[in-house]
Amino acid sequence: MEPIEIGLIVSGGMLVLVVLGMRVAFAAAAAGMVGLIWIFWAKFGYDPARFGKALTIAVKTAGQVPHSKISSQALSLIPTFILIGYLAYYAGLTKALFEAAKRWLAWVPGGLAVSTVFATAGFAAVSGASVATSAVFARIAIPEMLKIGYNKQFAAGVVAAGGTLASLIPPSAILVIYAIIVEQDVGKLLLAGFIPGAFSAVIYGLLIIGLAKTIKNFGPPVSGFTWKERFAALPPALPIVFVVVTIIFFVYNPFGGDAWGTPTEGGAIGAFVVFVMALYQGMRWSELKDALLETAKLSVMIFTIIWGVLIYVRFLGFAELPSAFSDWITSLSMSPMLILICILLAYAVLGMFMDAIGMLLLTLPVVYPAVMALNGGEAVSAAESTFGMSGPMCAIWFGILVVKMAEFCLITPPIGLNCFVVAGVRDDLTVQDVFKGVTPFFIADAVTIALLVAFPAIVLWLPGQV
Repeated sequence: MEPIEIGLIVSGGMLVLVVLGMRVAFAAAAAGMVGLIWIFWAKFGYDPARFGKALTIAVKTAGQVPHSKISSQALSLIPTFILIGYLAYYAGLTKALFEAAKRWLAWVPGGLAVSTVFATAGFAAVSGASVATSAVFARIAIPEMLKIGYNKQFAAGVVAAGGTLASLIPPSAILVIYAIIVEQDVGKLLLAGFIPGAFSAVIYGLLIIGLAKTIKNFGPPVSGFTWKERFAALPPALPIVFVVVTIIFFVYNPFGGDAWGTPTEGGAIGAFVVFVMALYQGMRWSELKDALLETAKLSVMIFTIIWGVLIYVRFLGFAELPSAFSDWITSLSMSPMLILICILLAYAVLGMFMDAIGMLLLTLPVVYPAVMALNGGEAVSAAESTFGMSGPMCAIWFGILVVKMAEFCLITPPIGLNCFVVAGVRDDLTVQDVFKGVTPFFIADAVTIALLVAFPAIVLWLPGQV
C-alpha cells in the first residue's frame, strides 16, 4: 500500500474519532502514531519480525515533536496573552470599558448592544482568548441589556458574537498558532489582525443599528449622559490603550528602524503592566491565584492540542498528503479565487463539528501549501502571483481569512464554544437561546469575509508598512 493511501485511511479514521466525541488532541495523536507505525512497517514489507523496529522508529519520530515545537520561543506568547486578559478583568478594565462605551454609544438605535460589541473589541485588544471575553461580558453586559428590555436571546447573542473578536484582534492566541504552523512572521500577523478586527466590530455595530431601526422596540437607545460624564468615563479605560500601544511598540517601531523587542517580550511587558494596574486596583491574592490558574488551564489545553496535532502533522509529511493535495488543487480547472472560496466554505462546515484551534491545526498542514501553490508559491512576487500579492503577503492574508472563519465557528451550532460559555455563565439562558441570538451575526460575518476576500488591502495595508 502506498503512503498516500495510508494517509487517507488514517485521516479518515481520525475524523471518525473526532465525530464520535474524542478530543482533537488525543484523536490526532493516536492517528499520527498509528499512521507512523503503519508507514514504517510498510517500508519493511510488513515483516512480523521487524514490527518492533517500526514501532521504535515511530515512537522516536513522534517523541521529537513535543520538545522541538513546544519549546519554540514564539509559543511563549500564548500564556502571556491569556494572562493579560484575566489580569485585565481583575483590574476592573472590563467594567471601565463597558461604561465608557455605554456613555459614548448608547444613544444610537440598539445602543447598549453596540456598546457591548465595541467594549468586547476593546477588551479583545488585551485578551487573547475569545472564551474569556465572552464569559466576562456575559456577567457585565447581559444584565444591563435585559434591564432596559432587550430580548434575552439577542442579548446573549451579542456577547457570544462580540467575544469572537478576540480571535482576530491582537494579542490573539490563534494568530500565534497559525504563524507557528505555517512558519510566518508572528509580528506581522499580529499587526494584520488590527484593522480586520476593528472592521468586524463595525459590521456588527451596523447590523445591530439596522435591526433596531427595522424592528419596533428591538433595542431602545439610552440617553441622558452629559459630555462631562462621557469624558469622565475615558480615563479609567485608557490603560487598555496604554497596554496595546506598549505591545505595538515592541512588535513594530513606529518611528522607523529596528523593533524595540520581540513579540514575546512585548507580551511579557504587557502582562506586567496589567499586573501593576490590577495591584493598584486592589486585586486580592485569591484573585491573582484564580487568574494564574485559569491562564495555566487554558494554556495547557492549547499546548496539548498543539502537541497531539503535531504528531499527526509529522505523519502527514511521511504520507506525502500535503504535496498530493496541492498538486490536485492546482490541477483543477476552476479559477483560483473560486477554489479559495470553496476552501473557506469547507472551513465553515468543518467548524460546526470541531473547535477552532483543533480545526486549524488539523487542516493547515494540508490546505496552506495548496493555497500558496494557487498563488504561485512561497517565493512568488506580487507581479507574478495569481492573487496579486507576494508569497509572504498571501500567507498573512490567508491567515486572517482562516482565523476569521475560526471566529465564525465559535458561534455555529452544534458546538459553538462561545455559546456554551455564555449559557454556562447565565442560569436563565439555555444553549439553544444563545444559538438563536447569534443567528443575525452569521450574516455580518459572511459580509465581512466577502469584503476581506474582495479587498485584501484591508488586511495587508498595516503589515505592509513594516
